[in-house]
Amino acid sequence: MFWQHPPETFTGVVEFIRGAVFLAGDMKRARKTAKNKIAKKATTAASKSTASARRALPGAKPIELYYWPTPNGWKISIMLEECGLPYVVRPVDISKGEQFTAEFLAISPNNRMPAIVDPAGPGGRPISVFESGAILQYLGRKTGKFYPREERARVAVEEWLYWQVGGLGPMAGQAVHFRRYAPQEIFYAIARYTDEVNRLYGVMNTRLARHEFLAGRYSIADMAAVGWVRLAERQGQNLGDFPHLKRWFEAICARPAVKRAFAIRIEAASAVDMRDPKVRSVLFGQRAR
Repeated sequence: MFWQHPPETFTGVVEFIRGAVFLAGDMKRARKTAKNKIAKKATTAASKSTASARRALPGAKPIELYYWPTPNGWKISIMLEECGLPYVVRPVDISKGEQFTAEFLAISPNNRMPAIVDPAGPGGRPISVFESGAILQYLGRKTGKFYPREERARVAVEEWLYWQVGGLGPMAGQAVHFRRYAPQEIFYAIARYTDEVNRLYGVMNTRLARHEFLAGRYSIADMAAVGWVRLAERQGQNLGDFPHLKRWFEAICARPAVKRAFAIRIEAASAVDMRDPKVRSVLFGQRAR
């Protein structure tokens, strides 16, 4: 099954996607929410100008998103949906090693997704961007959304964005690895990373007790972190232990753009057998090339 973003919204995926499907229930709810909001806004002159601004320019090429459904991939699909930018998903099957092809290496020298190619980059020339944090910042500068220009506010966003990139993501990833994928049960590693993720969840919980979002207002910092919190159970965490974090997580997941971003499904991803030695070798056995 393939899905094309409803043309009347002028945002999101604008071409059929190779190997990608969308959960019908999720998309139905997301579409209904979006249409209801559009209908209410359409009664005002301000909403008309907003809808006009969201339209892709005639002949404009969409951004290409090189993607796999992981917390890092979700960061960028969320940002593209929130900004209303036309984009096309290019699945990168990391279980088969597609991230190591020469074509992808030219876009992402670290052989990791996500990455984007923006045909309308600086000066009107194409640009490729790799690393999820760099992509979020690039899109924030490009659109002027979710990445404030005022220096004090921007510093707050960057603090929490880098906190996620350098802390929450790597530690949560290691927790999931040793809890679910390690060939032997290593109690020290499980405890080490599960406890560190618990500490990081506590940091967020304390911050969110005083602020609605990580940097005060909803921003790319929240988009960077929410996908990792979505996998809390796999990391050995109980969101019920962190009420302010749970409130934040539920509020973000209720946003229509986030629902659309999470609704993207790649058929091949659901068929990956993590017990397959070939898959494990590709994902966990890489050395310098």
